[in-house]
Amino acid sequence: MSTSNGEKSLIVSFGEMLIDFVPTVSGVSLSEAPGFIKAPGGAPANVAIAVSRLGGRAAFVGKLGDDEFGHMLAGILKQNGVSAEGINFDTGARTALAFVTLRSDGEHEFMFYRNPSADMLLRPDELNLDLIRSAKVFHYGSISLIVEPCRSAHLKAMEVAKEAGALLSYDPNLRLPLWPSKEEAKTQILSIWDKAEVIKVSDEELMFLTGSDNVDDETALSLWHDNLKLLLVTLGEKGCNYYTKSFRGSVDPFHVNAVDTTGAGDSYVGALLCNIVDDRSVLEDEARLREVLRFANACGAITTTKKGAIPALPTVSEVQTLLNAN
Repeated sequence: MSTSNGEKSLIVSFGEMLIDFVPTVSGVSLSEAPGFIKAPGGAPANVAIAVSRLGGRAAFVGKLGDDEFGHMLAGILKQNGVSAEGINFDTGARTALAFVTLRSDGEHEFMFYRNPSADMLLRPDELNLDLIRSAKVFHYGSISLIVEPCRSAHLKAMEVAKEAGALLSYDPNLRLPLWPSKEEAKTQILSIWDKAEVIKVSDEELMFLTGSDNVDDETALSLWHDNLKLLLVTLGEKGCNYYTKSFRGSVDPFHVNAVDTTGAGDSYVGALLCNIVDDRSVLEDEARLREVLRFANACGAITTTKKGAIPALPTVSEVQTLLNAN
């Protein structure tokens, strides 16, 4: 439903925003890197900007350090048309940093500086509940579940959004180095599993959560629960699989010259949410859902063609160009 004044419905994204330091040259380990460029990151923030860039209405809820980097990140959200009304600043902790490199074998290597960082210190009493209640879609990851008080803030925000009628969207966005152990990661990620109505996992996350070596329908459906309306498994350059109560299938990928996969999944999620926020009936109409997922695949593909997540997030016209060319 659009709001009465014709304004788009609001998508609120909850969680972390941080600075990624990326080597100036590609294909090296962190220790070999001659220098680093700073790039804004954090999956929930990327999703909010992806939504805004596609013409949707987005807000971000989270906590940043009351420091140069924290104010820079809040500024980047605003420059990209994302509401910053849900942001708190912590005077005692720094904005989180991550050193990220894509090694020559194609694997990401992460080193995080968060002990503790501001995002981990968001308290339930600091939440902008009016903003959260105005969301038609409330989207989140799992990094905000790792430690208190942020975990309680996450659970509270989810509960308030749900009570106000929002669709709950979950992308676990597994970052194992941030968790105390693999077991804890799996336990906590699954602890809120049955609350979400839309869940997106990557093929690697599917295998991690199920303990299976397969990415087949049977494995995916072992994660199904009664509240779920749509389960998505993204397969990188192989497209995606979708599952609903009534139907399932796969959508082909777009073949592009990939330079950096950072943010591709966030771009995909942003595209999906933009296209269902004002009409949830898409989730029950396979032909329309396939069109939406084709659009989302195109968004993810375009995002891999440039370095960095936020600079690479596409506009509708860029997506149309790719769709028309295929």
